Amino acid sequence: MELDDPAVLAAVSDAMSVLGDRWSLAIIAALLGGPRRYGELQGRLPGIAPNVLSGRLKRLEHEGLILATPYSEHPPRVQYALTGDAHELSDLLALLASWGARTSRGETAPLHSACGAPLEVRWWCPAWAARAWRVYGDA
Repeated sequence: MELDDPAVLAAVSDAMSVLGDRWSLAIIAALLGGPRRYGELQGRLPGIAPNVLSGRLKRLEHEGLILATPYSEHPPRVQYALTGDAHELSDLLALLASWGARTSRGETAPLHSACGAPLEVRWWCPAWAARAWRVYGDA
């Protein structure tokens, strides 16, 4: 399967229809460390307007990516946590953060803590012991 295969492009489009706004992936990243309350999220996401945060949280909950669990009835308050589907995005978020740091701040790729070598990420098929998708520029 090629990355420019119509089925792959359709899947990317589907994912972007849920995650493609400015704040959704940042909210998910902020919840990777565990459940947080609204005020904690707002503090971890400087620049997000309260109405935008509230709207994104409701949308992510509707999409099944976060759970809102009440912890107080008066006044009504909830804490937010990721679902299993959202946790699956952690590798993607690490790649995006690495790419963003390299391209906007000139930082290097993440390094392996045991040996100091730059880390590489790629789709791998263990059955074939080969890359699963050709990446543009590869032979």
